Amino acid sequence: MKILMMILLVVIFSAVIGLIWAKIRGKSIPTLVIIMLGFMGVCFAGIISFVNQGENYQTYQKLRWQPLQPEKIAAYVEQGKIVFVDITADWCVPCQTNKANVLYREQVVERLNDPQIILMQGNWTQADEVIERYMGQQAAAGTPFNKVYGSSYPEGIELPKALVIDDLYQALSLANHKSVNILR
Repeated sequence: MKILMMILLVVIFSAVIGLIWAKIRGKSIPTLVIIMLGFMGVCFAGIISFVNQGENYQTYQKLRWQPLQPEKIAAYVEQGKIVFVDITADWCVPCQTNKANVLYREQVVERLNDPQIILMQGNWTQADEVIERYMGQQAAAGTPFNKVYGSSYPEGIELPKALVIDDLYQALSLANHKSVNILR
């Protein structure tokens, strides 16, 4: 597929060069045709560049999610682990946005797969007593809900509803380091 796209791009730019050459030699070729064909080539080159930028959009499958078990969070934190909790639901549009923009990105998946990070996920697509009890304890209204626990923040750092990679990285960094900085 990549080879086919590159061949098409070469053909487009060759056609532009050929038309310019013909116009210089006196052929009656409308300038707008050359400009439009060149513009189309530039747009196509941009698309090829975007498609080939190299991120693996299937890497999220490597995430090692455990079901939400709030009673285990404190024990993991005492062991020096960081616990990242994600409460999500299939019907929750902001949850799906957070997955696409942050949690499923290749660089984030690599960071979250650190052996010192425990991933706990509660899928609230169906009613679930464990998730309801946990959310009640957190005084959280609904999904999405994300929190990072660590030795420096055993009560956790609640993340914004609209996740940003930098907020997640900052919370992960703060979780096991003594600091006076608080995330939003």
